[in-house]
Amino acid sequence: MQTDPISDLLTRIRNAARAKHARVDVPASKLKTEIARILKEEGYISTFKLVDESKVRKTLRVFLKYTPDKRSAITGLRRVSKPGSRRYVAVLEIRPIMGGLGINILTTPRGVMTGRSARKARVGGEVLCEVW
Repeated sequence: MQTDPISDLLTRIRNAARAKHARVDVPASKLKTEIARILKEEGYISTFKLVDESKVRKTLRVFLKYTPDKRSAITGLRRVSKPGSRRYVAVLEIRPIMGGLGINILTTPRGVMTGRSARKARVGGEVLCEVW
């Protein structure tokens, strides 16, 4: 059985947000770091950092963001392209999420970016996830 590291990242963030944790630790990779960078730029998490606690593997530490009344900035996360069913879109097929209130994260030939910036750059790619 193969695991899906992106789904694991999203599930850990979703579970930590529902449990009102301040941070969540995830095994690090370049793709997960890029997804965390986009989530930070879009205001869904407060910050993230790479922690080198063990000599074997680095850890990505994600600090979650909450409103003053303790509601999470992330309402929902959904994995779109899965290992068994990849989802690729052309530039004209990239649609807004929740009427423009959410984002979709794509991996394109120009790197990992949001759907909005992919439309602006006129590139398509694989839709990794949706965040709102």
